[in-house]
Amino acid sequence: MEVMDKIVDSIINPLILVIFAAGVFMFTWGLVIFLLNMNSPDKRSEGVQHMIYGVLGIFIMASVFGILGIIKSTFGI
Repeated sequence: MEVMDKIVDSIINPLILVIFAAGVFMFTWGLVIFLLNMNSPDKRSEGVQHMIYGVLGIFIMASVFGILGIIKSTFGI
């Protein structure tokens, strides 16, 4: 079980955090696009789509992090 713990700590958790950060960046980028292009409906909808993708990415990565925590505590990893 020590090998699995090392894999989770050194590979999976940092990967989750990188993807989580990408989701936050995507949301922020969408917000900037939305706010800078208030007069253009096409650019506004593009910003909204980026924000939705960012929120979905954040939600999925938070869920994965939680599921891994449950698995680790259940199996004693």
